[in-house]
Amino acid sequence: MSTRPESVEEVLLGGGRVWTRRDVAARAGVRFERAVQVWRALGFPAVDDDARVFTDADVEALRAGERLIAAGLITEHSETMMARALGHHLSRLADWQVDTLRDWMSGDEGATPDRDVLLEHMAALLPEIERVQRYVWRRHLVAYAGHLLSEGREEEAGPGAHVRDRAVGFTDMVGYTRMTRGLDGAELVDVLDRFETMTGDVVAEGRGQVVKTIGDEVLFVCESAAGAADIGLELAARAQADPKLPQVRTGLALGPVIGRFGDVYGAAVNIAARLTAVARPASVLVDTALAGELAGRAAYALKPLRPVSVRGYSRLRPVLLRRGRSAS
Repeated sequence: MSTRPESVEEVLLGGGRVWTRRDVAARAGVRFERAVQVWRALGFPAVDDDARVFTDADVEALRAGERLIAAGLITEHSETMMARALGHHLSRLADWQVDTLRDWMSGDEGATPDRDVLLEHMAALLPEIERVQRYVWRRHLVAYAGHLLSEGREEEAGPGAHVRDRAVGFTDMVGYTRMTRGLDGAELVDVLDRFETMTGDVVAEGRGQVVKTIGDEVLFVCESAAGAADIGLELAARAQADPKLPQVRTGLALGPVIGRFGDVYGAAVNIAARLTAVARPASVLVDTALAGELAGRAAYALKPLRPVSVRGYSRLRPVLLRRGRSAS
């Protein structure tokens, strides 16, 4: 008898579509309205009440959420926010993985892969993909847990949120919109790959953390003003040294930052973004708070600039950051 998988659901979820959303809620012991709320928060499309689109995996996922609530680790409110964050980040990962699988299956011919062959390959590769994802997730978990244990309890700002003083940086490519008009798809992807690789490498080497990349812009955070300054200066230097990349500009700010479900918020984030918008190519602008932390250090040269009026700030005071004479 053939054991060939019949559907994507059988491959990825371990079973076919057999339940309606009311069935799922009843079997998981969750209020129907609550099940719908979690489904929407995860970013999944709306379905009719009588549509049989759910599997046993959906039932077990709802049960797992209820067990976390019963253990006191999360509340119904924070479960919804957690579901929204997971849905946002993992949908992007899934989109990229399917594109990767499509490219691999098509090869150089650009042919559409046979459905049965595709399902067999998905079934074979899924354990390997899960193994890599689990490894990366656990390594990140170790890093964040280590910080929690070494630094102690942070100031809370609501469910799933904390406040800590951090340096925030925005870096974007100068003239990106104009540049994209003259590039075909493959050339544009190459530029984006080089930009993301360069920024990721520099931020990691500077012991910072990339929060997210949005098109031609990257948002990162760092524990110290000096670390952020070194990252900003190195980004400008490496972009200038790469003939295939446009110049970049960076804005840095220091202050209380709210961390919430993998994203960051607060005045420092807004100020860093505004400084980036007014920075000149290959330059790094910092706010007065971050400049104060760097003042007197021979590795940095600081030049206060004229106040500027930007959205949300009528007199924002940029400070131009350069390497000091003693810096290599």
